[in-house]
Amino acid sequence: MPKITKIPASISRYTSAPIDAPVKRKVAAYARVSTDSEEQLTSYAAQISYYTEYIKGREDWEFVKVYTDEGISATSMAHRDGFNQMIADALDGKIDLIITKSVSRFARNTVDSLTTVRKLKEKNVEVYFEKENIYTLDSKGELLITIMSSLAQEESRSISENVTWGHRKRFADGKVSLPYKRFLGYRKGADGLPEIVPDEAEIVRQIYKQFLEGKSYYAIAKNLTDRGIPTPAGKEQWHIRTIGSILTNEKYKGSALLQKKFTVDFLTKKTKVNEGEVPQYYIEESHPAIISPEEFELVQAEMAKRKQLGRKFSGNDIFSAKIICGDCGGFFGAKVWHSNSKYRRVIWQCNQKFSQNCTTPHLYEDEIKMRFLTAFASFFQQRDLVLETCQMLIDDLSDTTLLDLRIEKASREMNAVAAVTKKHIAQNAETEQDQEEYDQKYHALVQQYEKLQQQFTKLQQERAARINRMDTLHHFLETISAVPQVLDNFDEELWRATIEKVTVFHDGKMIFQFLDGTEIQG
Repeated sequence: MPKITKIPASISRYTSAPIDAPVKRKVAAYARVSTDSEEQLTSYAAQISYYTEYIKGREDWEFVKVYTDEGISATSMAHRDGFNQMIADALDGKIDLIITKSVSRFARNTVDSLTTVRKLKEKNVEVYFEKENIYTLDSKGELLITIMSSLAQEESRSISENVTWGHRKRFADGKVSLPYKRFLGYRKGADGLPEIVPDEAEIVRQIYKQFLEGKSYYAIAKNLTDRGIPTPAGKEQWHIRTIGSILTNEKYKGSALLQKKFTVDFLTKKTKVNEGEVPQYYIEESHPAIISPEEFELVQAEMAKRKQLGRKFSGNDIFSAKIICGDCGGFFGAKVWHSNSKYRRVIWQCNQKFSQNCTTPHLYEDEIKMRFLTAFASFFQQRDLVLETCQMLIDDLSDTTLLDLRIEKASREMNAVAAVTKKHIAQNAETEQDQEEYDQKYHALVQQYEKLQQQFTKLQQERAARINRMDTLHHFLETISAVPQVLDNFDEELWRATIEKVTVFHDGKMIFQFLDGTEIQG
């Protein structure tokens, strides 16, 4: 019979140090909470205190640090700064053992969890999961982690689906919530709904007003930056994207389009723009409005107009998109002559002068200004008649009774078709039907609804255009009334407030068309 002699282990399988050597293990802990609620923050502080005392209470352990993440989801490691720093320190030899509450606190992603554990294992760094009593350097550790991580991942999926369902239920119920920390003009009210912040709301109104006065995104952003007004995110520098977002957000008119985006993957948290994949909900009068619906629609109409003009429009220059070529109908644009010399001059000429062989002359800025003053002097002589006619136009435009009745009728018809469609869907869910017939009727109802919706939108746009015209004329009337006498010097605001367009002909003649329709040669 063979003689067997046991040779005892001489070094630690955890630290590679001699067993008898009095070497302390360098121990760290990881604590995380996934929300920033008061209850969770209390748990967060308790975890830090617990692990600090627990590690320091062991004579064979050397306390390194409690690494933390606050308000971070565990499904991805991409934005977990505390976690990532801990792993980096462990791989650099600063940590021998990591203690954490459970597998779900460590990661709810099986792949991430195993990958991280294996990286640490290669460096003889162990992780201890208290709740599951798992040591990763133990022979059974990896199998158990695989099982527990998979369970945690499914838990995360379940939570994500429940949260998503909750959001969509609130959407369906018409409950509106805003990202208040980065949303200018509103705060969360006592009833949980958006509440207007007066000072911030005034900034929003200024943005809309400046845009309707002809200012570009860039000009508005520069104005706000120069005045030292902070952005919705609290930054000093305003950007055109921020201005565009404010001008197109329906929430400023008291309505809300919900579920503009949705989460595609609960693990990666990837989102995409909703293009019909999931339902959307449009709620009117869901909260107090900062901008009237009419003014909001005016802004959208102006945006569409500028988009159509393309590069021809520039709110940075008062003459852009105002001066028209009498030959081809195109706009005049600014050109710089002798840009690098003392003879530098800005001239305006037809943008299609050479492609269309236009014979209209170029104009100097000083010439445009002087001829405007001449035209305005003639216009000023008939001011009383202009003011009377302008008031009559405003009174006529203000009467939207017939248009409002047509809008109301279209709305009723839309609601009726929507109710029939809803009933049709419910019947199909409750009783067995011929699906081909069901689909035919369903699509017919949808087409009918879309047609009515187009009519409704067109009527709303028509009403907005009337209100826009009325507001423009009202501003025009106020501006003209405030002018005490014929001007000697060019006034930029007077130009913006009074001139619709200027047509230039081949013989140099210029016809100034004022906003009330009056045409005068300058």
